[in-house]
Amino acid sequence: MSSDPWGRVDETGTVYVRTADGEQVVGSWQAGSPDEALAYFERKYEGLVVEIGLLERRVTTTDLAPKDALAAIEHLREQVDAHHAVGDLQALRDRLDKLVANVDARREERKAQRAQQTDEARHAKEQLVAEAEELAQSDQWRSAGERLRALVDTWKGLPRLDRKSDDELWHRFSHARSAFSKRRKAHFAQLDAQREDARKAKEKLVAEAESLSGSTDWGPTAARYRDLMTEWKAAGRAQREHEDDLWNRFRGAQDVFFAARGALFAERDAEQTENLKLKEELAEEAEKLLPIQDLKSARAAFRSLNERWEAVGHVPRDARPKVEGRMHTVERALQEAEEAEWRRTNPEARARAQGLTGQLQAAVDKLHGQIEQARAAGNASRADKLERELEGRQALLDQALKGLHEFGG
Repeated sequence: MSSDPWGRVDETGTVYVRTADGEQVVGSWQAGSPDEALAYFERKYEGLVVEIGLLERRVTTTDLAPKDALAAIEHLREQVDAHHAVGDLQALRDRLDKLVANVDARREERKAQRAQQTDEARHAKEQLVAEAEELAQSDQWRSAGERLRALVDTWKGLPRLDRKSDDELWHRFSHARSAFSKRRKAHFAQLDAQREDARKAKEKLVAEAESLSGSTDWGPTAARYRDLMTEWKAAGRAQREHEDDLWNRFRGAQDVFFAARGALFAERDAEQTENLKLKEELAEEAEKLLPIQDLKSARAAFRSLNERWEAVGHVPRDARPKVEGRMHTVERALQEAEEAEWRRTNPEARARAQGLTGQLQAAVDKLHGQIEQARAAGNASRADKLERELEGRQALLDQALKGLHEFGG
């Protein structure tokens, strides 16, 4: 017979294990010595120890599901309860009981974590729905569309809620996306219609611009091109594939017209610049007639200069007032000389001037005599009144004498 603290083998080869409830039969051993029998069943005990240790580590360090962990525990408990090993079986039972408690605690912990995750997922999804519903009213089509697509990816990464809550939130989320998509589609449909209208309007503007490109009616045509440009800007943009081509045609037609006008104006400017030089020479020659000494020869010389002046043609607009003013100064001097000559040689005007001078002189002489009489009579107020009247008549007389002097007498 052989034994150790946890088991023994009797004379018949029966192996026993000691437990708190007494000895339990482990099995029968006939193939060798009792020590070999005990060693065999002790190894089976060590195997259970190893399996329990492995399960403990799996429960502690992995995401082993509680259901699977409990099934593994139950399987090991059946082996322990079958008493097919020699060792401290109660210690194994205690470890399995403790492991069950650990699994239950982890299950409650996971349940709490899942509840927290569910609450966080619900809150996150509610925020996604609120943002999606706000974006559904946005007119920032590109950025809002990109953000909505990002929200969908975020939604997919969140845990599912209970079916009812998840479906309700998804319905609101999906409805917001659909509303935005519908509004965006309507906007771009309207935009396409507007761009098509713009294309048609610009086709007409291009056609008119091209028809005007060969015009030589410079002023009105240039004004019309300015109007066409205003209409072009007001028409809005056409589709991208048409806009650049239409603009190139429109601008090209204007360039043809304005290039032709520019060439003509450049030639005209050169001609007018040469004309200005000629007229400045004529003005300088005319100014040499001043002051006028011989009216007849001066008049003939100016007439000849003026004929040459008229034959020269246009000068630059900004230089015109100055050069024409020089000729007008000489012309006015001739006119004044002619008026003076006419007054000097007109007999009727001379006679009228002499008659008026004589009348005024007689009136002045008469007033002098009346003033002397009033002073002699002591009538100072009448004398003062006559003095004031004398001043007026004397002024008229002085002016008449000056006019008479212009007639040479």
